[in-house]
Amino acid sequence: MARLHTGFGGQPKPGPAIPSPNIWNWPEVYERENEAQDADGAIWGVLRELAPWVGADVVDMGCGDGFHLPFFARDAASVVGVEPHPPLVGRARVRVAGLDRVRVLQAGAATVPLPDASVDLVHARTAYFFGAGCEPGLAETDRLLRPGGALAIVDLDFTVGPYGSWLRADLPRYDAGTVERWFAGQGFSMRRVDTTWRFDDRATLEAVLGIEFSRAVAARAIAETPGLTIPVGYRVHVRRKPAGLVV
Repeated sequence: MARLHTGFGGQPKPGPAIPSPNIWNWPEVYERENEAQDADGAIWGVLRELAPWVGADVVDMGCGDGFHLPFFARDAASVVGVEPHPPLVGRARVRVAGLDRVRVLQAGAATVPLPDASVDLVHARTAYFFGAGCEPGLAETDRLLRPGGALAIVDLDFTVGPYGSWLRADLPRYDAGTVERWFAGQGFSMRRVDTTWRFDDRATLEAVLGIEFSRAVAARAIAETPGLTIPVGYRVHVRRKPAGLVV
């Protein structure tokens, strides 16, 4: 998924899409992960409250292989998936081939080939908008959004265990407090959301943990997960474009 990579504490580095090893290298396992995530729909409930999309024109930024596009298409007027990695663009286009209100563009988050003020909601889930360094993407969403439109960013909450503790083990430089303050300084509200990942079988759970963490941390996560569910915390950040501002 495209982003300006900060390395969770390093300096921003503009350039081509930074690889997302999980979905880029193991798209079939990542599909099973998507199916398991937020099994009770808690994130969707918060998004419907804070950034509803019924009758709206929606962009899913960093859409990967398009897993969330059909869900938005049930209620939205139109849906555009934006993804820089060609193999994922191809998979996404196959997924939405029968949906006439959905299309997928190959592009990065800072250069989206859509007109000014043409979108009501930009949604990004664990893609591109990770804190300092994503300012070009924020500027681009401001260009795309109509007055009153919203940018909704869904990301993992490193402060909530057990998943957050595994994340911190692999990314010790990541400072959750700094990231949260950065979003607040950019004018975002924040809602913490507790979710459950629910798997059908143990093999799938272990395969998913294996693509999300280093070998040592994945082994620890597997050992600390006795069943088929994992509690996972998220942050939902929402910023609405002022209704009186015209670009």
